[in-house]
Amino acid sequence: MAHGHTPAPLAAARVALPAGHPLARLTPVAAAVGILALVATFALGGGDGHQLHASYLVAFLYWLTVALGGLFFVLSQYASRAGWSVAVRRLAEHTAGTLPLFAVLFVPVAAGIELFHWSHADATVHDELLAGKTAYLNADFFYVRAAVYLAVWAFLGWWFRRRSLQQDVSRDPRTTRLLQSVSAPALIVFAVTLTFSSFDWIMSLDPHWYSTIFGVYVFAGATVAILAFVSVLAVACEAWGEAPPLEGLVTAEHYHDLGKLLFGFVVFWAYIAFSQFMLIWYGNIPEETVWYAERLHGTWRGATLALALGNFVLPFFFLLFRRVKRKRLTLVAACVWLLAVHYLDLYWLTMPAIHPAGFAPHLLDLTAFVGVGGLFLATLGWLARKPALLPVGDPRLPESLSFENM
Repeated sequence: MAHGHTPAPLAAARVALPAGHPLARLTPVAAAVGILALVATFALGGGDGHQLHASYLVAFLYWLTVALGGLFFVLSQYASRAGWSVAVRRLAEHTAGTLPLFAVLFVPVAAGIELFHWSHADATVHDELLAGKTAYLNADFFYVRAAVYLAVWAFLGWWFRRRSLQQDVSRDPRTTRLLQSVSAPALIVFAVTLTFSSFDWIMSLDPHWYSTIFGVYVFAGATVAILAFVSVLAVACEAWGEAPPLEGLVTAEHYHDLGKLLFGFVVFWAYIAFSQFMLIWYGNIPEETVWYAERLHGTWRGATLALALGNFVLPFFFLLFRRVKRKRLTLVAACVWLLAVHYLDLYWLTMPAIHPAGFAPHLLDLTAFVGVGGLFLATLGWLARKPALLPVGDPRLPESLSFENM
C-alpha cells in the first residue's frame, strides 16, 4: 500500500547515472572484455564446431532470457497497473532495451545450424518421425521464424523504453494509459514468440522429443533470472558508489516485493519442472522418456539433482523469511545464486545433445559466456548512461516512492 506525504516531482538529472559511478566505469571494460572473449571463443573453437556452437548457444540463451525477462517485467507491470514497481521498472526497461543486440548475436547461432540434427541432409532418410516434421524443421523456415522472434522482441523492448523516456520530458499521463492498453496484446505476442523460440532453439536439439509445457518452463526460468538481475541492479544503483543515484528512493519495501516475486517464481519454476517430469514419467512412452533418461544417468544425474536443489530447495527455504528479502546483502546473495543456477538450467537443457555420456564442462563455455555477457552488459550500461534511472514522468512514481508493505 502507499501512504504518507507525496514526494516532490523528481528532476531527471537527480536520478541519472553519474559519470563516476562504478557502473558507468564498468561499461567500456565490459565491452572490451566481451569482444576479447568472443574472439578467443571463435579462435579456440575452430577445431570443434559442435562444442563451439553448443557453448555459444548456451551463452546466447542465458543473456537473451535475462533480456526477455526484462521485457516481460515491463509488460506485466503495465498490464497489472502496478504502482509499487515504478521505482525499479526503468532498470527492466533498460534491460529489455538490449534486445536489438541479440539480433546481431544470433548470427553465430544461425551459422552453427549443423548443431541441430534435423538440419543434416541425410537426417530424414531413415527416420520416419523426422521426415514428418520437415515442413516445420527445415533451415529456411528456421531462419524466418528466428527473424520474426528477434524483430518482435527488439521492437517491443525499444518501443516501451522509448515511450517511457519520452514521458520523462512530457509528464503526460496519457502515455501510461497507452502503454497499459498495449501491454496486454504485447504479452500475448511475447508468450507465443517465447514458446516457439524455445521449441526451435532448445527442444529441437532432440527433435524426437517434445513437451507442450516446455515454453512455460523456459519462461519460468527467464522470470526468475530477471527478478534476480533487477534486484542486483537496484542495489548497485541504490547503495553502490559515493553518490548512488537511487539512494533513498529504492527502499527495503521494493526489495521485499522483488523478493516475494522471486520466491513465487522459484516455486512456479519447480511446479512446471515437476509437472513436465511427472506427466512424462507417468505416461512412460519411449519417445518422451528418452530425454529424461539421458539426464538421469551418468554424471548428468548429479547435475539434475544439483539443479533441483539449487533452483528450488535451497532458495525456497532461504527466501521464505521476511528479513532475507528486506536486507540488501541477503537478497543479493540469493539473486547471485539463482543467476548462477539459471546457467546450469540452460546448460542442462542444451548440452546433453552433444555430450549424452555425461557432464563435460569446457573452456569455451566460459569464454562464450563472458563474451556474450560482456557485450550485453556494455549495451545495458550504454543505454543507462544518460536517462533517469527512474521514470520521473510516470504519474504513479509518487505512489511507488511512498510504498510500504503491510
